[in-house]
Amino acid sequence: MKVVLFCGGLGTRMRDYSEKIPKPMVTIGYRPILWHVMKYYAHYGHKDFILCLGYKGDAIKSYFLNYNEWLSNDFTLSEGNKIKLVNRDIKDWKINFVDTGLTSNIGQRLKAVEPYLEGEDVFLANYSDGLTNLHLPSFIDYSRKVNKIGSFLCVRPSQSFHLVDTDKTGIVCSIKDVAQRDIWINGGYFMFKKEIFDYINYGEELVYEPFQRLVDREELIAYKYKGFFGVMDTFKEKQQLDDMYAQGDTPWEVWKQPELETQWDEFPHSA
Repeated sequence: MKVVLFCGGLGTRMRDYSEKIPKPMVTIGYRPILWHVMKYYAHYGHKDFILCLGYKGDAIKSYFLNYNEWLSNDFTLSEGNKIKLVNRDIKDWKINFVDTGLTSNIGQRLKAVEPYLEGEDVFLANYSDGLTNLHLPSFIDYSRKVNKIGSFLCVRPSQSFHLVDTDKTGIVCSIKDVAQRDIWINGGYFMFKKEIFDYINYGEELVYEPFQRLVDREELIAYKYKGFFGVMDTFKEKQQLDDMYAQGDTPWEVWKQPELETQWDEFPHSA
């Protein structure tokens, strides 16, 4: 199954990094978060990628054109200069690099790569800034079972903030940490049928008008997941992921973990 990765945004909340490189190239450890996301899909057998490029797309192209597997994998050095790789990572990946516009929104980037999905009844898509240990086959199997046009990973917010309820005069009725409320957010891991393109008009952002049309027709499913999910949307969140990596606490590296099937915690419902 092909995987569409949205890699063209400006990443304004990561300005310290994104002024020099595109957000998907910001590293976790010594590899870009984009690599971690692609490695996750490749682990489950999905190695045909379509990268929706935009802001500083040349940096992403350059990274893969000059990819050095010797630096990224274990190898044996013998006789002074003979190198034998113990394992490889991107050798069997297919990557399409597609310029989808400097300022295009997600909906228009997806629309721009429609020709690259010709013949595909279903495909996967991702924002390229979130990491998870979700058992991907379970998500795919459920999405096929419910047989809707769109499905996406639904997670609890990782940020710490307080939600406030007031009456009409402004008197506070309650103030609770977001973790205490039954709030779920879009995790940015999608599975779509090809019919999604019939719901996207010119200029529209994916989760606004197109998703609302799917909602109206009961064609959108949210897959609730309470396992690990970490997003890199701000500098603070990057630091948190870096700290986890430095401590060897990397649940998203499913390719290094025992294969454990994880199911949804609650019955997913129409979003």
